[in-house]
Amino acid sequence: MLTTEQVQIAADKFTALTGGNIAPYLEACVHCGQCAEACHFYEATGDARYTPAYKLVPITRAWKRSKSPLSWFGLGKTVKTEELEEWQDLIFDSCTMCGRCSAVCPMGIDISAIVAATRQAFAAAGMGPEDFMQAAENVRTKGSPLGLTSNKLVDRLEWLEDENDMEFPLDKKGAEILLTVSSIEMMKYPDSIVAMGKLLDHAGVSWTFSTKGYEATNFGFLSGKMDLAKLGVTRIVEAAEELDVKTVVIPECGHAYGVMRWSGANILGRKLPFEVLHITEFLADLKRAGKLKLKPLKGSITYHDPCQISRRGGAADAARYLLDDFAEDFREMTPTANFNWCCGGGGGVQAMASATDLRHKVFKIKMDQVEATGADTMVSSCANCRLTMDESIAHWKWDHGLNSLVEVMAENLIE
Repeated sequence: MLTTEQVQIAADKFTALTGGNIAPYLEACVHCGQCAEACHFYEATGDARYTPAYKLVPITRAWKRSKSPLSWFGLGKTVKTEELEEWQDLIFDSCTMCGRCSAVCPMGIDISAIVAATRQAFAAAGMGPEDFMQAAENVRTKGSPLGLTSNKLVDRLEWLEDENDMEFPLDKKGAEILLTVSSIEMMKYPDSIVAMGKLLDHAGVSWTFSTKGYEATNFGFLSGKMDLAKLGVTRIVEAAEELDVKTVVIPECGHAYGVMRWSGANILGRKLPFEVLHITEFLADLKRAGKLKLKPLKGSITYHDPCQISRRGGAADAARYLLDDFAEDFREMTPTANFNWCCGGGGGVQAMASATDLRHKVFKIKMDQVEATGADTMVSSCANCRLTMDESIAHWKWDHGLNSLVEVMAENLIE
């Protein structure tokens, strides 16, 4: 049971967050319901509670109560305990902040941004899924949500060097590129780290990892703990400045790209002194410059768009440019690109055990999409999507392949 103090903290935070553009958004909703059919959680369950507009209710109620004349005398109703408890799973477990609802909203309401703000109030009140919040705190104490400390980073890179007979530059001052990692990749999909290194070496790029700013994922932002969000951004920015790089490249991680590229400067409070690109964008630039030589990819494949890279990030074309003249039998999903369905695990939902069953239900949408293409394999460019989908593939015993775009490319380099 929440304490009175926790409830008041949440109420005060809700009210404080309604400044800027959020209050007009709250007033603009016309309750048309179009966002419902755009939401994968609603689509997979038919449960009206998952309607995205319904997730605006906690902060909307706080906003409307703060406008009440009674609030001038300290008599207005505050947010209730049962309301907060009821909405916790809606704000965390059943929203990946994918932005598909915002894309169809006739009023242009950025529901994803409002959910992110609402999470800040829950976090301030000490609420949120325990495992997810602990992963966020790991960023403060261990350097990453999965406990990838700088020492573990060095150990893993040395192991990968020995296993693959290649070099991973570390803290190389004057390199043009700072390559960041997702701890999901380093701990669960290390071949993607190797693949990125091979592709950059093949293109003759001067690049480096950093022991000070290496973790691209930003669980502080996802959890609503903005002090941790700033800590994650600061580590990368300070490392990039110290090494004097021109570009920070985000690995196959959707939300890491969105946070650093589109929110990083606002979180930090100053302009970023370097360019931020997702690995697919950077590789696309290398291909345009004639620096990537690839053998044709055999077999039928389709591409899953990570929401924060394509729909929210504006980089849907980069992956397709890489696949063009490379994948001999590429088949688009329907819908695709900016309107593709979410994997079901973004926004930190992958890290919430309480959301496991719901994630599996949502993945059925993706299974249907892939099967409609007739493709044998799905590729993507987000390790979080990959982990989410791998777990659901195992759950449903689905017989289709799943791979990383950078890994597929590295396997087909012309030496």
